[in-house]
Amino acid sequence: MNGVKKVSKDNKVFHISLGFSIIIVLWGILAQNSFANFASALLNFLTNKFGWLYLISMLSFVIFALVIAFSKYGKMKLGPDDSEPEYSTVSWFAMLFGAGMGIGLVFWGLAEPISHFVSPLGAEPGSVEAVDFAMKSSFMHWGFHPWANYSIIGLALAYFQFRKNTPGLISSIFTPLLGEERVNGPIGKLVDILGVFATVAGVATSLGLGTLQINSGLNYLFNIPETALVQMAIIVVITVITIWTAVSGIDKGIKLLGDINLYLASGLLILCAVIGPTLPIINNFTNGIGLYINDFFKDSLGINAFGDNSWVNGWRIFYWAWWIAWAPFVGSFIARISKGRTVREFIAGVILVPALVSIVWFAVFGSLGLNLADEVGLEVLAEAAQVPETALFKAYEYYPLTKVLSLITIVLLCTFFITSSNSATFVLGMFTSQGDLNPSNSKKFLWGIVLALFAAALLLSGGLQALQTASIAAAFPFIFVMLFAMVSVVKAFKEENI
Repeated sequence: MNGVKKVSKDNKVFHISLGFSIIIVLWGILAQNSFANFASALLNFLTNKFGWLYLISMLSFVIFALVIAFSKYGKMKLGPDDSEPEYSTVSWFAMLFGAGMGIGLVFWGLAEPISHFVSPLGAEPGSVEAVDFAMKSSFMHWGFHPWANYSIIGLALAYFQFRKNTPGLISSIFTPLLGEERVNGPIGKLVDILGVFATVAGVATSLGLGTLQINSGLNYLFNIPETALVQMAIIVVITVITIWTAVSGIDKGIKLLGDINLYLASGLLILCAVIGPTLPIINNFTNGIGLYINDFFKDSLGINAFGDNSWVNGWRIFYWAWWIAWAPFVGSFIARISKGRTVREFIAGVILVPALVSIVWFAVFGSLGLNLADEVGLEVLAEAAQVPETALFKAYEYYPLTKVLSLITIVLLCTFFITSSNSATFVLGMFTSQGDLNPSNSKKFLWGIVLALFAAALLLSGGLQALQTASIAAAFPFIFVMLFAMVSVVKAFKEENI
């Protein structure tokens, strides 16, 4: 893009990050037990020893974003003062939402609430208190915290890219703190390499999980077998579409699919709210919001000094670590599509709206599952929670329009799969092209193939879970990257004449 400062033309980030990613995946395939044990041990160490840091950091992201939004800097444009948004508000929201957590909402929308319901913390399974705990916890995990986490990298990158004309690299954020020489040196390269690895590992894992759920839905609807061959076919078909849309660019392919996502998701949500237990859905939403807001700070910082923290480590801190692992990718993509928005508009659009939609989603789909407790019993719900890729389709059996709901869900999974993947290929192309905001088609094509191969290889080897664990553990340094990013943003903002 015109006006963006160029950095030295080298491919160190590309070559090192690609090589490192390949080594990790080969380890996960060829020595599954060794890789899984190492990743699990590392994650357990980090969550047990540094759980407090994850909790404090994520809450600080929420507070920082809100303070900045309501400060005098809220009216500042992410770009020149006369710049206008490149995309309509609807398309913008659709793209950031699809990149942020689309597959996850479908995958966990029903499975997580019933998991908390059958195994609540400090309550009797299946009780009214368990329902409260299930909804409040789901709202917490998918509400303001993850989106505030995305907004930190997103805001910093959008500001420096479009207002200061720096390359679209995470390392560029730290120019006010480190200076250009250090940012372009080994420290900056290391930050960018970590960003690439976190993106590859996180997206490959999600694509693998999405493939399992699509296969499960096809099996339910059309008796297509759940086999490795079918899963490979799904990956091939979707990868072809992914690369086509990524190569078409944001304005055509990614924007179009984002809009389709929005309409499909809205349609499915409304349909389930109407044919499902409508009054319990409304009550769960209302009561859950109240509990979520009332206990917000307590739950944000809740960790035992001497008691058992297994639930907190296994759910909340695991989620916080997972969202941080996704921050480089989602934050970078959100930044790329946010030129011309004000800081206040950016934060409201990135945090408040998606968080509210996520909460509504969990209220609807969580209620679909919880409503079946009396009919099927806790044991059946517990079994469904253990296999989240099939839980939603099994729940549909107890409601009208089963086949229609299942078909829409499969199509939605495919479109979310594609939007996550092509957003990732775009961002990876930027990260490995010296921050070029319009990376070459060859780079996007290459990364599309790499992501597909990683997901396929890990599915075949059974290493998806291990890679997820490894990526979360590897993203630990990004806590510090994001904390210092806030400092850098404040320092840069203070130099603005506002």
